[in-house]
Amino acid sequence: MSSKMQIKKKCECCGKTFTAQKTTTRYCSHKCNSKAYKQGKRQFKMVGINYSTMQEIEKISDKYDKIKDKEYLSASETAFLLGIERTTVYRYLHRGNLKAVQMDGKTFIRKADIDNMFDNIEEYEYRAKPSKEPKPLTELYTVAEIKEKFNIKESWLYKIARENNIPKTLIRGKSYFSKEHIDKYFEKKGFNESQDIREWYSVEDIQEKYNLSTAAIYSFVSEQNIPRKKDGRKVLYSKKDFDISKGYEQPKEAEYYTTEEAMQKYSLTRDALYHYVKYHNIPKVKEGRYVKISKPDLDKLFQPQITL
Repeated sequence: MSSKMQIKKKCECCGKTFTAQKTTTRYCSHKCNSKAYKQGKRQFKMVGINYSTMQEIEKISDKYDKIKDKEYLSASETAFLLGIERTTVYRYLHRGNLKAVQMDGKTFIRKADIDNMFDNIEEYEYRAKPSKEPKPLTELYTVAEIKEKFNIKESWLYKIARENNIPKTLIRGKSYFSKEHIDKYFEKKGFNESQDIREWYSVEDIQEKYNLSTAAIYSFVSEQNIPRKKDGRKVLYSKKDFDISKGYEQPKEAEYYTTEEAMQKYSLTRDALYHYVKYHNIPKVKEGRYVKISKPDLDKLFQPQITL
């Protein structure tokens, strides 16, 4: 003989009294059960966020306690104290806004000099940025000129113009595109029409010589910014630049500094050197595992010619 238990309980979600068949039942319906479940998930998530926030605050507090009594700070500690990026600190040093001492490849900044940055400065004056009016298009490409120079189809031209907001205008019913914007787009993509590059690799040539997959080739040429050009539907890559980047051909030694040579000659830390290279777009090449930096460009940056 079977019997069903009937227990009067109060729903923990809506508060209504209902008849339950189990002692463990907490809600009067599936709707209340789902609602309570969602509320529980939301509260758990909020507790997790608050816990993470407290951890971040404690971490920042500990970091500040370590440097608050130090008289000399590193570039990273100075950036933390000012709430800026480390590259900005190096920019202040380069401009002369902030003083520092370099010893054994390390940078030391006196905390008093940070305070001096804010002494005897001009009163801040808000200056609204002038509204930029679009420049009139003076130098233009015809569709035919672009197709011939970069060897692309007309449909592809309109596609990249639309996706990259390249300015165009209509003259007597014909489309003309901004020469500056078109050149910048293809330069950014690594296309090079220079006649100095005489030998080129196809993707198949690279696969055969270096035993690389197509995905690996595309990733490598993008990272190393290998010059390329289009030949019909094929993309060709500079043979010399590819071989140099893979370490199979040596660049001209006289034209490049190693990282250590540049650091020693100009008394720079590695971080400071890489900051200048990136900020001033100084060309560099990768030779195996090592990076070499353009000697003429680096000398021009730190030894500018004096004109009388």
